Amino acid sequence: MDTTTDTNFATNVAARVAGEDIKPGDYVTALTEIYELPSFLWCCTSSTLAADEPVRSVYKARDAGQPSKVIAVCLPFVYTEQARGGTAIFDIRKHQLVRLDRDTEVAWVLGAMRVLKLKGT
Repeated sequence: MDTTTDTNFATNVAARVAGEDIKPGDYVTALTEIYELPSFLWCCTSSTLAADEPVRSVYKARDAGQPSKVIAVCLPFVYTEQARGGTAIFDIRKHQLVRLDRDTEVAWVLGAMRVLKLKGT
């Protein structure tokens, strides 16, 4: 018995994007957030740090994966509209942004419609 399987799966990967390459209409999400603490508050290392040198810690963004539609760019700030309503401002010095695939528009629109339905508009 001969069996054939046809697999046509397409994998999309979010790509990191520089602030200069972001334009209105793009869909982005924050991948990571960077937090800075003064070195005099940092006691997790035995090395001596200069008092004016901040300690940077990188964390996964709280809203990682939530699509935001870019409405304006004024570097270092990216102004976005969120599907759940409202706006978000990303500082590209603090957030590592990734550009999402164009198929994200469908998810964003469905999310926006859901929010409008819940609000009764």
